[in-house]
Amino acid sequence: MKEFDYSLDYSSLDIRRRPELYRVGRGEQGVLLVEPYKSEILPHWRFRSLPEARTSAAAIYRLYQQYSRSRDFVGMDMARKFLQEKAAVAEVFRRRWERVRTDPSYIAARAEHRKRFEHAE
Repeated sequence: MKEFDYSLDYSSLDIRRRPELYRVGRGEQGVLLVEPYKSEILPHWRFRSLPEARTSAAAIYRLYQQYSRSRDFVGMDMARKFLQEKAAVAEVFRRRWERVRTDPSYIAARAEHRKRFEHAE
């Protein structure tokens, strides 16, 4: 496997016309570089709220399907990278949330808070 080539001037390259220059690389390498895909996908990449993230993911998946129908592997891979980047970030937060949620100190503090302030009146 060849590494993603960061030495190329992606701002002046149209990788759709020069797919032989594209390297998959690892993870999300090149996600914010490779044109014209960056310009096509990036406007749909939103994640400030859950509804916004759902809409964004659906739009990017539709682009993925268009690239697939066109047999445009680079577009398919770029869509995958945009979808993967937030999934990876979300997983990091999910793991920390799980640690907090099951932390005995948190559980005890939550119980105390509920006992002191959320008791039935």
